[in-house]
Formats: sequence, C-alpha cells, structure tokens
Amino acid sequence: MQLLRSLLIFMAITLALPLSKASAVAFPNETLNYKVLYKWGLIHKQAGRATLVLRNSGRQYHATLYARSEAWADKFYKLRDTLKTTMRMNDLSPVIYERIAHEDGKFAHDIVKFSRSGNTYSAECTRYRRGKKSSNTNVSTTSLQAQGFAVDMVSSFYYLRSLDFNTMKSGATKTVNIFSGKRKELLNITYHGTQSIKLDDRKYETFKITFTFTSEGKKKTSEPIEAWLSTDYPHIPLKLIGKLKIGQIQCIYVPQNK
Repeated sequence: MQLLRSLLIFMAITLALPLSKASAVAFPNETLNYKVLYKWGLIHKQAGRATLVLRNSGRQYHATLYARSEAWADKFYKLRDTLKTTMRMNDLSPVIYERIAHEDGKFAHDIVKFSRSGNTYSAECTRYRRGKKSSNTNVSTTSLQAQGFAVDMVSSFYYLRSLDFNTMKSGATKTVNIFSGKRKELLNITYHGTQSIKLDDRKYETFKITFTFTSEGKKKTSEPIEAWLSTDYPHIPLKLIGKLKIGQIQCIYVPQNK
C-alpha cells in the first residue's frame, strides 16, 4: 500500500520557490504536527501522522521530518521514515539532506551533499538499499546538477514559507529545481490567491497553491497537488490534498494547544 509513502512525499516536498535565492527569514524553533487522512467515498480514516521539527544552531537551521503509519495501517504497509536537512541561515540553501526509510520491511538511506559554483548547483548522492528479506545492503552513488537554485525534500518547506505572496498575482507560476536521492526534478507552482478554510472548527485565512512535478524531459510525473498556507507569518502549511489512483490523501495541521 503506497498510501503513507505518497503522503510523505506530499508533506516533505510541500512546495518551493522560484529559481533564485530565498530572502533571509528568521524562523523560530518550532514543532509542527500533522495528521494524515485517507478519503475514498464514505471512508475517512486517519492512516498516519507526521511531525516537523526546526532548531536554530546559531549559523544553520536543522530540520527533521518524522512520519509513521497508524497501527491499523501497519498491517498493510508499515512506514517509519525520517528526513533531515541542514540549511544555511543566510539564504536557506541546503548543505546536506538525509532520508532514512523503513517501508514495508525494506530499508533505504539516502545522503545528499550539496555544493555550488556560481549559478550551478550540484549534489553528490549516496544511496543504501536493503530488500524485504535480504541481509545485504547495496550501495550506489549519483551526481546531480542544475542551473539555478536547488532544494531538497525538506528545505523546500522553508523556502516556500519565505515567499512574499502578497506581491504575487493569482495565476502566477514559478519553477524550482529539487534534488532527491537519485534524480533532479522540477516543481511547477501556481498561486491562486487567498481563501478562507475551516479545519477542526477553526477558521483560517490562507494562500492557496497547486503544484506538479516534471522530469528533465518535461514529462509530468504527478497530478496537481493542492496546498493551503496561513497568511499569518510564519505561513504554516495547514492542509495538503493529493490524488491517488483510488481516493485521496489529506495532510492536516494539528495545533499544539488542541
């Protein structure tokens, strides 16, 4: 069952910025909690949860995303994933990204080290893989490169939140490079203006955005994903919706004082 894995991708990638440096933004130490819902017809059930933690070390930000499936979902597809990134505070550019995944009995560990020369962004990726019933770990390496700013699966979350949406017009589209453990993709982002939404009896004013992923060959690799961010700083992502072959996945922010 790919349900929780799909959510993790929606949650971690979240969104991104144009192909340029981010504005310097001071983020507070924070812990953001999310519940993961699966919807199909009359079915509306929590299938997992995720937590995103940010800490300031003085010169860098360290962010970690934890995601796991619920006990009932473990019977179909057990997931325990940890994604980590270290970013420079002055421009939020990633230094090193790691993904440690335990999914359906399989193990994966990606380490992506970023570097830059002028407007060329590069990454050296080391990938560890172990099968469901295997005791052997396979290791491979990949080099990635792109012209223009590049983000990873977690740092993109903070780049998005540094955007000044108030200066953008509805319908505006942006593109950004993103490096995962094995490939470079492009995120195409469309801004749809402000919208009021209600979550668990709370009303929020939000910026609405949709985004898709494309390969280097310009082939679309995902259906549009919808996202809503709070208009108040620090622009917390409140809700994401992604379509599956059967049903949809929703990621909903859970306030700490709830």
